Amino acid sequence: MELPNGIESTQELLDAQAHIMSHTMHFINSMSLKCAVQLRIPDIIHKHQKPMTLSELTDALPINKSKSDCVERVMRVLINSRFFTKIKISEDKEGYWLTPSSHLLLTDKPFSMTSLVIAYGDPIFTDPFHHISEWFETKDPTPFVMIHGRTFWEQAGEDLRLNRFFNESMASDTWLVSSVILKDCRHVFVGLKSMVDVGGGTGTMAKAIADAFPGLKCSVLELPHVVAGLVGTQNLTFIAGDMFDSIPPADAVFMKWILHDWPDEECVKILKNCKEAIPCKDNGGKLIIIDIVMDKPRDHEKENNAFMETHILYDVLMMGLTSGRERTEEDWAKLFHEAGFTSYKITNVLGFRSLIEVFP
Repeated sequence: MELPNGIESTQELLDAQAHIMSHTMHFINSMSLKCAVQLRIPDIIHKHQKPMTLSELTDALPINKSKSDCVERVMRVLINSRFFTKIKISEDKEGYWLTPSSHLLLTDKPFSMTSLVIAYGDPIFTDPFHHISEWFETKDPTPFVMIHGRTFWEQAGEDLRLNRFFNESMASDTWLVSSVILKDCRHVFVGLKSMVDVGGGTGTMAKAIADAFPGLKCSVLELPHVVAGLVGTQNLTFIAGDMFDSIPPADAVFMKWILHDWPDEECVKILKNCKEAIPCKDNGGKLIIIDIVMDKPRDHEKENNAFMETHILYDVLMMGLTSGRERTEEDWAKLFHEAGFTSYKITNVLGFRSLIEVFP
């Protein structure tokens, strides 16, 4: 058999075929995960308080029992993806059990990522990615605009379901991030008397910071439809506004996962508004950013690979949905310089994201 150009052996040919076949079916991983969340499989196993056999799991699921054998097939995918594991119960029995990842898929828990899993698997998110090749031939800013006829933010402003998806998934992520920051990076907020959380959603992060620092007055700046009806507390207020127009004055401006949603020109405009809102560095003014830094080195090669894949996929997600992008440290430094900031500090404490302090 004559091998194709660039392939040196039969084994290399077969490996290439398997690689393509596997990659074209990766969507089954995310759809299987969405299925598990919708059937509440992590909750059912957790409530059982010990590993569940296949028959115990299928009996507990709200499914047509004629499809019980299919549960095993989906669970095999999820075990391979490390969302569940199999534990020996007795000599002839094995049971399904949770992994660290599936603990983050328990509903009604502060760190639950169930909303994000369901949102990212929804057709309103996935449909644009079926048309990327067509989009490259158009003048539309994103595949989302090409498919839905308006921007992601316009859609979220009018589509209550999308707005709920987005806010719930961001809130659950913020619970996790805030717990890590307030445990390992409390010094970032020490000495601040006021802080505005720009694009802070329904206030999950600002509330956590305000509760941890009672003397710190926190505000959340958000679009009117996001903060409509929200009630603040003694040291937490909600402000309806637009970060592109102006940002309320404060000792510090906080932005979690905001700038990656926007192209460079818009980011510079936001950053300039941030700079106008805070005092000089000598008076304690600073900008606190939580976002991806694509080229920041990590300690372990395995983590490097996992983080890098997440960075790359999020970069294309931003391309498809919002016109934004993920940035390298060099990219970030360029934005900060163009907006008039003088220095910055990057701290790696948040897994695939980083904490960035930026000073005027």
